[in-house]
Amino acid sequence: METQAHKPHRPAQSGSKAEKKGKGKQKTGFNEKAFAPKSGRRADRQARRNVERDEARLHVPLVNRTPDDEPPPVIIAIVGPPGVGKTTLLKSLVRRYAKQTLSEAKGPITIVAGKKRRLTFIECNSDLNSMIDIGKVADLVLLMIDGSYGFEMETFEFLNILQAHGFPKVIGILTHLDLIKKQATLRATKKLLKRRFWNEIYQGAKLFYLSGVLNGRYPDTEILNLSRFISVMKFRPLIFRNTHPYLLADRIEDLTPREEIRTSKGRCDRTVTLYGYLRGTNLRQSTKVHIPGVGDIDIKTVTKLGDPCPLPNADSEKRRKLSEKKKLLVHAPMSDVGGVMYDKDAVWINVPGNFTRGATDVPHGEGERMVIDLQDVDETLEETVARSNIRLFGSSTNPLTIDAQQCNRENSHSDDDDDDDDDGGGGGGGDDDEDDDVEEEEDEDEDTSEGDSEFEEGDEVFSEDEQPRIGPSNTGRHGARTVVRSMHGFSRKKEGGDVAFADSDSELGLSEDGDTDRAGEIMYAGDEKDILSDDEEEFDEDNEDDIPAWKSGLAAKASAAFEELNRRRWRKDWVAMIYSSSLSPEQIAKDADTTGVEPDEIDDDFFRVNNSSATNQDNLDMTKEVLSPGALKEWEDKEVLDSLRTLFITGDHDSGEADQGPNGHENMEGGDFGDPEARKAQLTPTEFEGIDAGVRAIVEGYRPGTYVRIELALVPCEFIEHFDPRYPIIIGGLLAAEERMGYIQVRIKRHRWFARTLKTNDPLIFSLGWRRFQSVPIYSLDDHSIRMRMLKYTPEHMHCYASFYGPVSLPNTSFCAFNALSGETVAFRVSATGVVLDIDRSTKIVKKLKLTGVPFKIFKNTAFIRDMFTSALEVAKFEGASIRTVSGIRGQVKKALNKPEGAFRATFEDKVLMSDIIFLRAWYSIQPRRFYNPVTSLLLSDKSRWSGMRLTGQIRRDEGLKTPLVTNSTYKPIERPARRFNTLKVPKKLQAALPYASKPKLMKPQSKQTYMQKRAVVLEPEEKKAIALLQQIRALRRDQVVRRREKQQERKETHRKKVQKDEAEDAEKEREKRKVYMRVAGMKSKREADVEEGRSRKRRKT
Repeated sequence: METQAHKPHRPAQSGSKAEKKGKGKQKTGFNEKAFAPKSGRRADRQARRNVERDEARLHVPLVNRTPDDEPPPVIIAIVGPPGVGKTTLLKSLVRRYAKQTLSEAKGPITIVAGKKRRLTFIECNSDLNSMIDIGKVADLVLLMIDGSYGFEMETFEFLNILQAHGFPKVIGILTHLDLIKKQATLRATKKLLKRRFWNEIYQGAKLFYLSGVLNGRYPDTEILNLSRFISVMKFRPLIFRNTHPYLLADRIEDLTPREEIRTSKGRCDRTVTLYGYLRGTNLRQSTKVHIPGVGDIDIKTVTKLGDPCPLPNADSEKRRKLSEKKKLLVHAPMSDVGGVMYDKDAVWINVPGNFTRGATDVPHGEGERMVIDLQDVDETLEETVARSNIRLFGSSTNPLTIDAQQCNRENSHSDDDDDDDDDGGGGGGGDDDEDDDVEEEEDEDEDTSEGDSEFEEGDEVFSEDEQPRIGPSNTGRHGARTVVRSMHGFSRKKEGGDVAFADSDSELGLSEDGDTDRAGEIMYAGDEKDILSDDEEEFDEDNEDDIPAWKSGLAAKASAAFEELNRRRWRKDWVAMIYSSSLSPEQIAKDADTTGVEPDEIDDDFFRVNNSSATNQDNLDMTKEVLSPGALKEWEDKEVLDSLRTLFITGDHDSGEADQGPNGHENMEGGDFGDPEARKAQLTPTEFEGIDAGVRAIVEGYRPGTYVRIELALVPCEFIEHFDPRYPIIIGGLLAAEERMGYIQVRIKRHRWFARTLKTNDPLIFSLGWRRFQSVPIYSLDDHSIRMRMLKYTPEHMHCYASFYGPVSLPNTSFCAFNALSGETVAFRVSATGVVLDIDRSTKIVKKLKLTGVPFKIFKNTAFIRDMFTSALEVAKFEGASIRTVSGIRGQVKKALNKPEGAFRATFEDKVLMSDIIFLRAWYSIQPRRFYNPVTSLLLSDKSRWSGMRLTGQIRRDEGLKTPLVTNSTYKPIERPARRFNTLKVPKKLQAALPYASKPKLMKPQSKQTYMQKRAVVLEPEEKKAIALLQQIRALRRDQVVRRREKQQERKETHRKKVQKDEAEDAEKEREKRKVYMRVAGMKSKREADVEEGRSRKRRKT
């Protein structure tokens, strides 16, 4: 039976069925009714919250000083506690971008990530010094968290360090998630860690999950997602980095002479060169730099080098995607890339496994190729240098050689060579090379050149003597090259050394009748013929009878022109430099020709193309061009003249600012928003267009993005001896104000996670600017804007002021402080954070001072006080000071007494007692100690064990010493004898005058015994038995009462428990009733809402 062909199903496009299907689909878009607030107050709060959230996103616009054409690589730091997988992630990312597997990842690793972006990966170890340095230069931080363990102390410490130094972009990465087997536990862990991460960074911070490790790397899909997010990330300029030049060193070399190291046994200061990409602002050679962990060092030289990891050129820009060949470039001198590793001052070549030189089928790495090349060397370096030749261009195939005859001619005509060098400007060597190319081309194409149309059209033909001579074979190039040159470049050098000119127009490739319109066109080397020199014309005078008048005395004219040019060479023409014109101001005022120098002539390029044209062939030898009336009409246009006014000093320079209008600040990420710094940054490239690169580097400095070599002198030898590529080396440029030392006032707050309270004059390690140093701060508080009162301890949960001695930093520079940098500290190590307020503040910090004394003679309201001062001079300083007693009687210091020394007379409000203690409250001015101890961790073999100044108690604990006992400092029990006061004695005359109510009613004690005192009571035996019986009955009664109370207490406790149980049951019943009621009320309100919307209401079953 044949297969039946089924009819394909076609869904209904119209009708009731299509309408039913369309109803079930949800409408796309935002439904206003679904999210409309019910109350106006709630809507107002929601609107305010949205506005505040939008305002929080806005930042102060900053000028981005990073160049757009050649930006430096983005520094990506991989940070996390030990054993979290930092090295594995680094190798996976390098493998993703560069398709290379690193055997050992050390130091910065730079790769090409796209057409306009390069990335520098660096792994940060768990050392606190490394985390501080990395936090100051990193553009993006990959913060790794062990998902199976949770957050560790190093993670929170690093985040607090980032907050104090600008806070770059942070991406969280959870690893070791494969150790959590249950899916429910995995989801709960992810959610918990994500919430905690958002609390530390910001709500919505990006968090990636890496499930496990496959073949020593993370899964390619997860690394691909992470790399895509990194490649498109944008970065805001940070204030401190935007004002300081800095670089992350990726290579280090020791240039110290070996003999000097040997004689000093390695204890001499070294000369070190550091390499890296410049970032931040421009770096000048006069700038002083600071290497964290080493100290302040002066720059000896700065050299711009070729980019070791260049961005793709213009050819690859045509593609939409970066070619895979461009991604293979990896610059990691400290790591083992391609079998080559740069270590200190040596290059190590690693050849793994068996190495066979003749094996051509096995691909060799970079190190193996270098070994093969070294094995092929069969002569010494001296022989190679003696046999070497000079090539004029890098693309030349043959070197240049000089024979003896040419040497003699050059020596005899050295002056003429100088003339040619000065006059040429574009480089005479290029003309010689072009002449050789032309001669070779004419030699190869001799048959075709004889029948050239230019020779047929010309009136004169070359004779045998005038045929162009074929030069030597070693011209430096075998193939012909098409060279563009101008008509004004016809003056050249021949072998004779004299100036060469053309005999006629035909020698320039032009005829009198046919090619006059080619005067301003560009000629090619294939069309150009050899031009005879002046000496050859003298030998050929028999053939040439008619000599033009302008040819007479050409040698004298050339010599005079050279002398004039040589004189101008030493005397700068400021008019030409400012206005690009060689005319004097008098000539400009007389409406002379103001044709300026072409921009191409200002640049010191090797070749020039002169585009000036001439209308008549006879005008080529004139010093001034003839201007046509049509060309002058252009200057009658007012718009053209107005556009040129801004180029002069007297022009209007404010028009550019006025054209911006109110929207000049629209570009929030560093565009031209009306800031003078932004306009300056945009105008800088145009100002330095025509200046040599070396001169520009001296004036402007080396631009960010440049790969530079910095040579430093007088570097401590320990820096080289204990060099470790796992620790980052940062070269931070210092501003002029940051090179001096002074007193700094900061606002500081003890970190809420730091356990101990900070104490005045305890050493503290500051991370301020590029520096890490130890100083001794004094804490203070503003006492009602009257004085700065010293605090012995930092207050709880509030800011205070601190003053310490150290390197000056600009105000608003944030910092963080530590008590210790050792990794053995278990507790949280960030002890305080703050910001710089002022430098060398004149306000003094005062300390409370209490002086005590006792009276030794009292006269009514006057008393003589001693034991408060030691001399009359001290008393004179405190004359008029306020004093008071313990009981609150106020007084004042008057004059010093002769004897005893330091005693003085004082007056009080009331009469004081001999037992009173007199207090004088004064303020004593103090100043921080001049103590500055830089953290030189990079000079140690174990860089995590740097220790600065220690406290006395810590020294005693480390050395096992006991605290010395001072007798006066020991605590003793206070024994105060009871004071005996005299009785109040009122004279009898005064008692008689007093009213009865005020008279003292004192009764004398009775001297005689009473009747009852005289008699003694003696009980009978029966009375004693009765009293004993009553006492026993009372004891039984008391015991019975106690037992009754205990039983009553037990009954009350039982009853109380029963009542509580009943109340709990009643509350549960009430809660169930409330639930039922609310459920019924909710269903009722839902039915009413359905009725209002017109829906069908189902009847409730009863």
